[in-house]
Amino acid sequence: MENKTDLRLRAKSIRKTLDIPDISIKIASKIRGLPQYKHAKNVMLYYPMKYELNLLPLLEDDKNFYLPAVDGENLLVCSYKNGDSLKTSAFGTKEPSTEPVLPEILDLVIVPALAADKNNFRLGYGGGFYDRFLARNKIYSIAPVPAELFINHIPSENFDIPVDLVVTD
Repeated sequence: MENKTDLRLRAKSIRKTLDIPDISIKIASKIRGLPQYKHAKNVMLYYPMKYELNLLPLLEDDKNFYLPAVDGENLLVCSYKNGDSLKTSAFGTKEPSTEPVLPEILDLVIVPALAADKNNFRLGYGGGFYDRFLARNKIYSIAPVPAELFINHIPSENFDIPVDLVVTD
């Protein structure tokens, strides 16, 4: 069985071969059809890095959107409207410059993932930011993943928090 480090390398390699723009469109459409999304007023997305699924077209929907910002070992929830200026974090991710709000206002969190498994465990980048965030905040969570990266099993540890739903193309 592969360990997380090997799985991350394999997932990143597979992801580079996929039609990410097309998969992103399909997954965004599926998310729009989910009751959890339809009923959500406050949604936290992530700003995609290279080869990540791009769900930013969801920003066109009539909802309040938020992006995460890293603060030490924690994620802050910052409001974001399409076109707002972004800064680059120490991890190379794009973050809003807006003041953070309380995570309790969120109805839904869309969590980035390199891969996910049938038990809704996701493979992140190894920092544990979303696991800590989800452990502290009981908010419905979705991980969008290309079908090619939806696998049988990801090794999990006691600090790994499964998402509520994995959405594939």
